[in-house]
Amino acid sequence: MTFLIKDAICYLDGKFKKSSVLIKDGLIHSLGVSISFENIDRTIDAMGKYFLIPGFVDVHTHLREPGFSYKETIKSGSMAGARAGYNVLCTMPNLNPAPDCTENLKVQTDIIDRDAVIDVLPFGTITKGRKGVGETVDFKSMADAVIGFSDDGTGVQTDKLMEQAMTECAGLGKIISAHCEVNDLLKGGYIHDGEYAKLHNHKGICSESEWAQIERDCLLAEKTGCQYHVCHISTKESVDIIRRAKARGVKVTCETGPHYLTMCDMDLQEDGRFKMNPPLRSAEDRQALIDGVLDGTVDVIATDHAPHSAEEKSKGLEKSAMGVVGLETAFAVLYTKLVKTGIITFEKLVEMMSVKPREIFGIEGGRIAVGEPANLCMLDTEKQWTVNPDEFVTMGRATPFEGWELCGENLLTILRGEVVYETV
Repeated sequence: MTFLIKDAICYLDGKFKKSSVLIKDGLIHSLGVSISFENIDRTIDAMGKYFLIPGFVDVHTHLREPGFSYKETIKSGSMAGARAGYNVLCTMPNLNPAPDCTENLKVQTDIIDRDAVIDVLPFGTITKGRKGVGETVDFKSMADAVIGFSDDGTGVQTDKLMEQAMTECAGLGKIISAHCEVNDLLKGGYIHDGEYAKLHNHKGICSESEWAQIERDCLLAEKTGCQYHVCHISTKESVDIIRRAKARGVKVTCETGPHYLTMCDMDLQEDGRFKMNPPLRSAEDRQALIDGVLDGTVDVIATDHAPHSAEEKSKGLEKSAMGVVGLETAFAVLYTKLVKTGIITFEKLVEMMSVKPREIFGIEGGRIAVGEPANLCMLDTEKQWTVNPDEFVTMGRATPFEGWELCGENLLTILRGEVVYETV
């Protein structure tokens, strides 16, 4: 199929410029203010006001299949991703069976091959059973079939085990994407050990439970040469540790989520839709994360999209399951709260949601240039809407952003030249 996207504001080499884009045989064929080409099958008019960017990549999602399809399926989650402008979702291994061997991984990849409407790239586990203790997996046997290795939901609890994993992954050229959490420091906590917890008599999770493991892992990454990516950082100490490790030349990158950049623990309500792991931290932590975004310490914004059933999220802060949904709100929340307010530029947001994830994880696309795969989304930044979970495509409904008034909507998602979602 050959089609023309006419008069778009395109993200070209890090800057927005007016251009039309001709797509042919899955690739970007030509760029220019005026393009003439015979036999165009379709023209989409961006009217000089819609933004065309490399499609988003989420390096941290939970699609719940196999094992928990009552929460989400690969089909429903990938459709939600397509609606939101994502080309790629990297799915975490909190599954049953856990993808800790080639046989178990195949259970997941068979469903992906059958049902995914965009690219879904699985993580394998670091430890057998994703327990964070015991034995590491056979990394070599799964290396070619996974985007990286993670025990997300569980921190790897011993130095020896993580060093072994990093050594093997360094030799294979595979990334370790780590959920950092020291079990001995949790002490039954379920929200941040901060002001809200004290005021409302809740058990808190201390910041050290996150940053202590990041500190350990940065030293191990330095020792082993492993490419190390830190999942969903939430504390000021985590930002500082990673900043200093980068300065030493450690191959470390990190992500945070939209909720950590736009909320703090004093925004909590007595409702399960505000419960996630790590929890919303203090206003000081939030500012440190923003500072980390601005100075490049924080590389990527990922959603940690984590659907649960309505019943699992109905039990308040103490007893609800950890996790909130985030795919269909991510861009609009960040554009509204960070870009429109002047905290970051639109270009920076595209870099963190589209370009950097591809660079770090070795995923194709990321540039609008002749010869590149046509992996794109088109955004209306003027569209105003109110977050209503009943309108989500994802099966999950629990979002801390419910009722927020936002700006920004995806109109079109293209993957390798094929339209996988559109409202135009």
